[in-house]
Amino acid sequence: MWDILLMIGCVLVVILCWFMLYDGTRFVIRRYVIKSPKIAAGYRAVVLADLHNKKYGKNNQLLLQAIEEQKPDAIWIAGDILTARPGKSLEPATELLQSLAEKYPIYYANGNHEHRIKLYPETYGDMAKQYAEALEELAIQPLVNANMELPDLNMVVYGAEIDKEYYRRFVIPHMKEAYLEEILGTPDEKKFNVLLAHNPDYFPVYAEWGADLVLSGHVHGGVVRIPGWKGVVSPNVRLFPQYDGGKFEEGKSTMILSRGLGMHTIPIRLFNPGELIVIDLEKEQEQ
Repeated sequence: MWDILLMIGCVLVVILCWFMLYDGTRFVIRRYVIKSPKIAAGYRAVVLADLHNKKYGKNNQLLLQAIEEQKPDAIWIAGDILTARPGKSLEPATELLQSLAEKYPIYYANGNHEHRIKLYPETYGDMAKQYAEALEELAIQPLVNANMELPDLNMVVYGAEIDKEYYRRFVIPHMKEAYLEEILGTPDEKKFNVLLAHNPDYFPVYAEWGADLVLSGHVHGGVVRIPGWKGVVSPNVRLFPQYDGGKFEEGKSTMILSRGLGMHTIPIRLFNPGELIVIDLEKEQEQ
């Protein structure tokens, strides 16, 4: 009896290990359609989040090919394209961005990893300076609590870089209602306001601020997913996070939460392949 149970256990471990290897080396494409009477014209964006220096194929050719096949109007980045680790190479991130910048406008909001290398030069040396210089050469200007207007679309794209306090482990610190106005200003409610905000935990605050569409990442889909249900753990070390991946709504606001493309601290993905998001924005006729 025990021999049979041991054999079954070994088989299950092998199967799980196979799925981890499989999901850790692939990505899927997920599509969303967002409609609003505020949107002046059709627009397609590819959303990247939490790549963490990962490469899909040599020089990321598999990822680049998949992006090109979507024929996007722009690339929206919701943070953590690199990994904050002392001495870690920036080339995987900068090479990918160079290839993308040659073809598409890029709207880039920092994640906690881009933020971290700026905050702690005593740990990360001149990584932040090198990365900033590389982005400047590519004519990519990160939206660090800033925005870019797209007047032909009646759209404004904001990038939020919230304080490191809001990335604490185990808990979700309170964010006061006025905080986003302090760092981003007040959005024009007549325009379609897109907010690139890496941390999804504050979606209700983003919605209250006035975001029509929020693009987030950070949670990596919960790292391990229970099929048909949800993700198990967030990078902030919280079990079964409320926002783990997919589409969420709060009032008149929608959040599309990427499950990310890479991994770092917990270097596994199980029943949770990487995710490339395609969003079609369409004008909706007012009733």
